[in-house]
Amino acid sequence: MKKIILASKSPRRKELLKLLNVPFSVEVSHTDEYYDENLPPHEIVEYLSLHKAKKIAIANPQNIVIGADTIVAINNHILEKPKSSSDAFQMLKLLSNQTHQVITGITIIYNNQIESFNSFTEVTFYELSDQEILDYINTKEPFDKAGGYGIQGYAAKFVKQLIGDYFTVVGLPVGELYQRLKKYL
Repeated sequence: MKKIILASKSPRRKELLKLLNVPFSVEVSHTDEYYDENLPPHEIVEYLSLHKAKKIAIANPQNIVIGADTIVAINNHILEKPKSSSDAFQMLKLLSNQTHQVITGITIIYNNQIESFNSFTEVTFYELSDQEILDYINTKEPFDKAGGYGIQGYAAKFVKQLIGDYFTVVGLPVGELYQRLKKYL
């Protein structure tokens, strides 16, 4: 079986990739996440996932390399990882009682073949009180997550509706990734 390398430092992506029940290793792709802000969110995540995967694939041309990136957007405004408590508060206040989009871009590189795709999910939050937001921020969970929340953690109680793939929101669309990987395995 070919070796799979996940080019990501995300512990959530690592846990999700385990669900495929295929052997893999992790190599962190230390890349800057700069992108053209004029691009639509789905193109940004594909660009960033490609950038991450390429860096690892260059050193591992005989292996299957998977790069991934996730963006949270509301009204075409991208919410990155919060830099402070006040930043997290503003993000969560913006998401309160609203529907936003979570897009995960994936790139698979193997044998000079490059396949990039994205998975799109809509998430609607209940209305959040200031105290609920502050209590959530105090868990420290928002700080390493795009949009300032983790659906698989304490923020699960904020989710009113989800249309699309739950795993896309966590950071890796497991089912679609598996379907696309089958031809390489």
